[in-house]
Amino acid sequence: MTVHPSLQNYADAWTHSIEAIAELVQPLVEGEWNRATPCPGWSVRDIVSHVIGMETEMLGDPRPIHSLPRDLYHVRSDFARYMEMQVDVRRHHTAPEMTSELEYVLIRRARQLRNETRQPDAMMRAPLGAEQTLELAYRMRAFDCWVHEQDLRTTLDVPGNLDSPGAYVTRDVLLEALPHVVAKEAGAPASSAVVLDVTGPVEFLRTVRVDAEGNGSIDGAPSLGPAVTLATDWETYVRLACGRVRPAEVADRVKTEGDEALAEAILANFAVTPN
Repeated sequence: MTVHPSLQNYADAWTHSIEAIAELVQPLVEGEWNRATPCPGWSVRDIVSHVIGMETEMLGDPRPIHSLPRDLYHVRSDFARYMEMQVDVRRHHTAPEMTSELEYVLIRRARQLRNETRQPDAMMRAPLGAEQTLELAYRMRAFDCWVHEQDLRTTLDVPGNLDSPGAYVTRDVLLEALPHVVAKEAGAPASSAVVLDVTGPVEFLRTVRVDAEGNGSIDGAPSLGPAVTLATDWETYVRLACGRVRPAEVADRVKTEGDEALAEAILANFAVTPN
């Protein structure tokens, strides 16, 4: 590949996850494509359709002209409607059509990566008509593909790759959102700290610190006397932060210490992926 060095990590993580997705769905029979996944409202087919759709947008292909049904309960925002378009347009595609299109998109995107000469700060199309840097687009595709790979693995009962390159991209993306969750969404008091202790294939300890003005920041140093300590395993952390489970469903896998009301508020606002 000839991508800029700062993009290489994201390109490698994306390649690893999307090839895993292709391998997971290749042997599926028609009925298995309709199985519900942990991603709200989406089947196996829908997740693969989403991945295909997002990769075609990275290629600069025009978006489909399509009217969404009005009864999709999981579509509650403009962002969700934007994402659903690429999904709904493929809802009646057969298994061979899905695997063929995914394979073709993979070939085209691999070629695009090999020939990539743009700089990381080059601007490109983002959802809803916005713009984003090439680096952010690469990062979010690596994140998105790894999370959806895990959705498929859960559905098909084929666990794996919890510590693959995409897992570490996902860790960083999710942790960036944590100060906002703690300081703004959960309303942690000024001059307090909240510790997150995650074990498992991807292990880390992070402290969210809320300053005197109520703004949050995050670092890797431990805190003496935090207001709340949350301890869980990596897989549960991902499922909570990506909105795949509610806190009550995994209460036995999350240990909290300190201010109970604040801990509940943090967990209630833990999901940070868009609806």
